[in-house]
Amino acid sequence: MASANTSWSEDNFSCSICLDVFNSPVTTPCGHNFCRTCITKFWDDQVQYKCPICNELFHTRPDLRINTFISEMVDQFRRSVRVKELPSVEPAEVPCDVCTGTQLKAVKSCLMCFTSYCHTHLEPHQRVAGLKRHLLVEPMDRLEDRMCKKHDRLLELFCQTDQVCVCQFCTDGDHRSHPVVPLKEEYEMKTAQLAKIESEVQQMIQERQRKIQEINDTVDRSKADADRQIADGVQVLTALMRCIEKWRDDFNQTVKEKLKSTEKQAEGLIKELEQEIEDLTNRRSEVKQLTHTEDHLHFLQTFRSLKKPPHTRDWTTVEVCPPPYIGSLRRSLDQLEETLNMERKKLCDDAELKMVQQYEVDLTLDPDTAQPRLILSEDGKQVRDGGVEMNLPDNRKRFTKHLYVLTRQSFSSGRFYFEVQVKNKTAWCFGVARESINRKGDLIVTPEKGYWNILFTKDQLVFKDNPAVLLPLRAELQKVGVFVDYDEGLVSFYDVEARVHIYSATGCTFREPLYPFLGPGLHNYKGINSAPLIISPVNQTENQSHSTWRRERKRILEKRNSLADRNHNKVSKTAQL
Repeated sequence: MASANTSWSEDNFSCSICLDVFNSPVTTPCGHNFCRTCITKFWDDQVQYKCPICNELFHTRPDLRINTFISEMVDQFRRSVRVKELPSVEPAEVPCDVCTGTQLKAVKSCLMCFTSYCHTHLEPHQRVAGLKRHLLVEPMDRLEDRMCKKHDRLLELFCQTDQVCVCQFCTDGDHRSHPVVPLKEEYEMKTAQLAKIESEVQQMIQERQRKIQEINDTVDRSKADADRQIADGVQVLTALMRCIEKWRDDFNQTVKEKLKSTEKQAEGLIKELEQEIEDLTNRRSEVKQLTHTEDHLHFLQTFRSLKKPPHTRDWTTVEVCPPPYIGSLRRSLDQLEETLNMERKKLCDDAELKMVQQYEVDLTLDPDTAQPRLILSEDGKQVRDGGVEMNLPDNRKRFTKHLYVLTRQSFSSGRFYFEVQVKNKTAWCFGVARESINRKGDLIVTPEKGYWNILFTKDQLVFKDNPAVLLPLRAELQKVGVFVDYDEGLVSFYDVEARVHIYSATGCTFREPLYPFLGPGLHNYKGINSAPLIISPVNQTENQSHSTWRRERKRILEKRNSLADRNHNKVSKTAQL
C-alpha cells in the first residue's frame, strides 16, 4: 500500500469544487468526495440538493460526516509532499545536527548549543523563552572549533599580541597582560585591511596593464620607424646604380632583424607582465573571497595563513627602446665608398636628418647657469655676450669663466634632437654636457671631462676632443642640428641647411643626465660676433612626405591611447563592482 501511495499525484486527493487538496473530506450518498466547506457552501446556494459531479438529486439535505479513510490518506500525502519539498543538503551546505537518517539542510546554527538546526528542529528556539535568548547565526560547520580547547568555553575574544582567538578565561591566564578585543571588532579591522590590500592589488594590475599598453605603443612606433627607414633606404638605393641592389636587401634585413629583436624583447616583457597580472588576479580573488567571509573565527584563522603578495618586478624603470636605426644607413653606405659618389652621400644624409628631426625637443635656457656676461632672451631661446659681467648671485650651477649656459631640461634615456641657429656668428660652441661637469674657472671641454661639442672659430670647425678633430667646412653654416641617442652612446651633428652630416661621436658612455649647452663666444668692440645663438624649431615644411608620415603616426598613437583609456575605464568599473 505504501508503495502504491508514493505514485499517487495531487489529482487523486483534490476536491472537484475548489480543485485543491481535500480539507476535512466528506462523502455524499452517491459516493463522491468533497471538502466539507466546499459542498456546504455549494448546497447553500442551491434550491435542490444534488451532487456536483453526477447530479444525483437528494430529497433532503444529506447529513455529511468526515471520511476518515480519505482524511488519513490526505494527511499522509501532505507529509510526503512536504518531505519532498524540504531542501536537500548540497556538498557546500551545512547539515542539521539533529536529523536522524537523511539529514536536512541547516538554516541556523546556535552558538550557545553548538548545534546546527533545520527548519523543523529550530522550532523550539523560536518558541521556548529560554532558547530564544540563544545567539543564532547563519549555518556554519565545525562548531566545536569555536570552543577553547583549554577552558571549554566559547572563543569570543581576539588577542592582538599573539594574533589568536581566546575565551574569557584565557584573559586571566596566558593572555593576562595582552590587549584583547571582541571578535567582531578585530574582524572589522581585518576586513578594512583586506579592502586596502585588494585596492593595492587592483592598482598594481592596472599599472601593469598600462605598461603592456605602453610596450605595445613602443612596438607600433618601432614598426613605423622601421617602415619609414626602409622607405628612405629604397629612395636612396633607387637613385643609385643597380649594383647596390644586393646591399639594399641586406640593409632591409638588418633593419627588420633589429625590429624583430625589439618585438622579441617586448613579447618577453608582456609575457612577464601578464604572468604578474595573473598572479595578482589570483591573489585578489583570494582576498575578495576572504573579504566576504562572515565567519569571524574562520576569517581570522585564514587571514594568518593568507599568502604573501607574489613577487613582482618594479616596472617604473622598464621600457622597450626602439632599435637604433639612426646612422645605420649612413654607415652601410660608407662600406660602398669606392662605388658611391657625392650624390649618394647627400641622399643618405638627407634621409638621416629627416629621421632624427622627429626626436625634436622643446628647450629653454636656464639663467641660473648662465655666465654673468651672458644675456638671455625672455623666452629663454636666445643667448649672446653682453660684454660686461653683471652682478649676479653665484651658485654651484653657474659658470664663472667660460661663456656657457645650460638648458633647464635634461635627459637620462632615449633620444632627443635640437637645432641652433648660428647665422652671422664668427665664433660659437655648443653640444651636450653631463650634469656633474665642473663649471668654475678654466675648463677642459672634452668628452673625458663630460662635454661633447663642436667649436667654430677663425673659419675652423672642430669637434672638441683630445686631440681635437678637424671637421670639413663646406660653406657658411646657418643652422646646426644636434642629435643624441643616450642608450646607444651617440652624439651627432648636422648642417641643417645643406642637409648633410657633420660628425658623430660614437661609443660614448652616459651614466648621468645630459644637458644641452650653448656658448655664443666673445664679441669685440666693433660688434663682431654680437649675434645671438638661437634655439630654433625644426622646419616641418621642408619635406611634405615627412610631415604626412608624422601626422599618420600621431593619428595611430592617438587611436591606441583612446583604446587604452577605454580599457582602463573598464578595469576601473570592474574594480568598483
